[in-house]
Amino acid sequence: MKTSLQIEGMSCEKCAAHVTESLSGLTGVSSVQVSLADKQAVVEHDDAVSMEALKEAVNDAGYDVK
Repeated sequence: MKTSLQIEGMSCEKCAAHVTESLSGLTGVSSVQVSLADKQAVVEHDDAVSMEALKEAVNDAGYDVK
């Protein structure tokens, strides 16, 4: 399953790396691609990973999901 998230608050590559690390740490996530320019993350994951879990991981990294 693939989910796209619009992320607010990222301003540099370090921000994007922090979001990538946080999302990648979730059980069931197989890949994460974060685009600073598009302010978007594309996450490939198992069906068991909820949207709430993805949002929480982004929030834990210090950013917001639109």
